Amino acid sequence: MTDTIPVREGEELDAAAVERALRQRIEGLPDGGLEIRQFPSGASNLTYLLRIDGWEAVLRRPPFGPVPPKAHDMRRESHILKRLHRVYPLAPRPYFFCDDESVIGAPFYVMERRRGLVVDDAFPEGTEVTPGLCRGISRTVVDTLVELHAVDPEEAGLSDIGRPEGFLERQVGGWISRWERARTEEVPEAAPLARWLSSHIPESPPPTIIHNDFKLNNMILDPEDLTRVLAVLDWEMATVGDPLFDLGVSLSYWAQHDDPPELQAVLPTVTSTSPHFMTRAEFIERYAEKSGRDLSGMRWYVIFGYFKLAVILQQIYQRWHRGQTKDPRFADFDERVKNVLRHAHRLLEEGGL
Repeated sequence: MTDTIPVREGEELDAAAVERALRQRIEGLPDGGLEIRQFPSGASNLTYLLRIDGWEAVLRRPPFGPVPPKAHDMRRESHILKRLHRVYPLAPRPYFFCDDESVIGAPFYVMERRRGLVVDDAFPEGTEVTPGLCRGISRTVVDTLVELHAVDPEEAGLSDIGRPEGFLERQVGGWISRWERARTEEVPEAAPLARWLSSHIPESPPPTIIHNDFKLNNMILDPEDLTRVLAVLDWEMATVGDPLFDLGVSLSYWAQHDDPPELQAVLPTVTSTSPHFMTRAEFIERYAEKSGRDLSGMRWYVIFGYFKLAVILQQIYQRWHRGQTKDPRFADFDERVKNVLRHAHRLLEEGGL
């Protein structure tokens, strides 16, 4: 269980209460006591490994403390997975949702555990890194996104989870407002980016199910073949909307080997460690080939993807700036925000990806 850690202080669960809930809702569980460990990554919902004598599952719950209205909606996330899993098997299957807050103090759901590897900023120790491996992982990421966007929301029973009409207008307005609320200093590039994004909103293609946070380290890969995906994780922001928005968000995470060091350092990822990973232009080219969609207007979506990423980082930095978190990882996020906005502004002024 090297991918888990002992449960962090202050984030413990009542093991006896969780075990009772499991045995009431899941048949055939083995005898033995429940062991609980925690998955350490992520800064939003909390994720725990549940283990009883070889049987394993994953529990998801909101963070402790007050949460904004409609945020961290475990019922919605479980509902999405229950329906999506049938037509997109890379989405893990949920076992049950529990809204009885007396169990652990919040609503939660339990889903199947998918074993494999998550590749973040470096390959696992001992991996033979070849050009073919890097290209193969690149193709896997693109093709997995294309496959998700091919799912019919009606067929999946998920047409009710989003409002495609006016989707981009709401996204632009919402993220500009979040920037205004979260900024801690003036960043010269922010205002012209906001004006340009607002005045150049494209017409969306037909809506699809979108993940909204699709990136390499939200995928579980086969340890025996890192070009094979076993699961896609973190569906809390999934909705029905513009698939090119999803692609633009994914590209904002896809750093490449010739990016400026300050951009590579924003969210370090293995894709920047080798020239054999696809470039963002190649990523777009393969997506267009596999999906058949017209990507001639991708420049707007890419720039917006970077703007959204900058706002997310700024929201985290604001919490650190106010003393709401003392996590040292966040102390330099203001500089990362500036670097992302500068990059987006260069794309606006000079073109390119």
